[in-house]
This record gives sequence, structure tokens and C-alpha cells, in this order.
Amino acid sequence: MQAEQSLREGRLQDALTELQAQVRKEPANPRYRIFLFQLLAVRGQWERALNQLNVVGEMDATSLPMVQTYREAIRCELLRAEVFAGRRSPLVFGDPEPWVALLLDALRLTATAQYARARATREQAFEAAAAVAGTLDEQPFEWLADADPRLGPMLEAVLNGRYYWIPWQRIRAIQLEQPADLRDFVWAPAQFTWANGGETVGLIPARYPGSQDAPDPLVQLGRKTDWRDCGEETWLGLGQRMLATEQGEHPLLDVRRIALDVGDIPTPEAPAEARAGDG
Repeated sequence: MQAEQSLREGRLQDALTELQAQVRKEPANPRYRIFLFQLLAVRGQWERALNQLNVVGEMDATSLPMVQTYREAIRCELLRAEVFAGRRSPLVFGDPEPWVALLLDALRLTATAQYARARATREQAFEAAAAVAGTLDEQPFEWLADADPRLGPMLEAVLNGRYYWIPWQRIRAIQLEQPADLRDFVWAPAQFTWANGGETVGLIPARYPGSQDAPDPLVQLGRKTDWRDCGEETWLGLGQRMLATEQGEHPLLDVRRIALDVGDIPTPEAPAEARAGDG
């Protein structure tokens, strides 16, 4: 298909135009609409992506589980944008510790370009958050963080159709599969094992917020990571999520298993309803 070739060459607008023409030519073919939903998601055209998903669900009953999963993921992206704009707060997995409020305060300061105050507040949060040792693809580490300072000791995830921030100390293990579809570069499917042994499946947003608007198609596609220097020793990520340990940086989609040395922290089997505020 011509759209697939354009996508491989990084010509996203051409791919979108060609794919839309293919859908008009064969409107009853769900395969093209699933491809279109994924490409629209890469471009951050959430409402249009949602419309294509809904049509696929009406056309093909066997696709309903996939449709429901990514319908919820798209709705979470809309909330996620509000969170990183400083207008809303995420659900926090488990009972939030005091440092969580500091991290969210720093996020709101970052959203309004108050980078010096944000850095000072964030440093307090990082100092208070527990460092958790473990292994990443069997390589040991003493601490693990998101390389983007807005997140650090937190991991974003979509669980049971809701958008969460999860402290690393609440997680015993994460298993990730190698990306197989275009949508896996937007949301990485993951199997979570919690500190108390409970398990669930979810999605990890594979790209940093705003990646869909980057001029570099490889950043939009989650194939690379760029860092915006905002001054005040603050670099914010675009493109694929990057994890960091004292050993270096690790692109999320290259990681297959993370195991964390956590004790039996009283984490609920299902995500808690604890909020750090509604913002």
C-alpha cells in the first residue's frame, strides 16, 4: 500500500492523504480504518481517531475489545494534555505520599514556564521519593526514573480505562512486548505486577506529551527522543519515553522487563481512587 511506503519514509501527511483515499475507495474494509485510526493517533488528531474506532466497532464485532481499549486510551490522552498543561491532576496509584504533591506543584510551575521555581520544588520531591533498586532486562540498577524531570519517580499508565501516575515503589515488575503495530509506538501494552503481588494489564503512553506536534516525523512516530532546553537545568522530552538509571538512558520500547526490589507495600489489587487533587 502506498500509505505504508510513505509512512516508512517519514512522510506522514502524504501517508494520511493516501490512506484517506484508500478508505474512501473501500469504506467497508475495517483494516484500512484501523490503520487510519493509528495514523491519526500518531498525529494527535484524537477526535478523528476516535471516530474511526467507533466505525470499526460497528463494522466488525470481533474488534470490539481493541476498540474499547483504545477508545479509553484516546480519552485519557485528552486528560493527559490537561494534566501537563497544569489544569488538572492525575489519579495517583495508591495513597499519595507528601512528595507527590510537590511533584505536581512542580509540574504546574513548569507548565507556566516558571522553571527555576519548578526545579527547586522538584528537587524537594526527588529527595523525598524512595529510590528503588532492581533490574532492567536483567541489568541491575540502584535507582530508576523517567528521564523527563516532570515525571522522575512516577510512571504514567492507562489502567482500567483511567489515566494514572504510579510511583515506581508501587510496582514489583513490568513486562513489555516488542512493538507490533503503529499504535504500540503511541501506547505500549504492558503487564504490571504490583508490590503486593496483584496483576493487571495496561498501556504506557510511549511518547511524551506534545510529540504529535513536533516537526520531526521520527519524534511524532516515537522512533526517537528529543530534549527541549528550557533553561534552569530543565530539559523536557519529546518523542519516545526514556527511562534512566545510574547506568544510563533506556528507550522505553527497547525494554522488555523491569523488576523492582519492593517490599510488601499495601497497594490495592485494583488501582486506588486516591487523588492528588482535581486541579
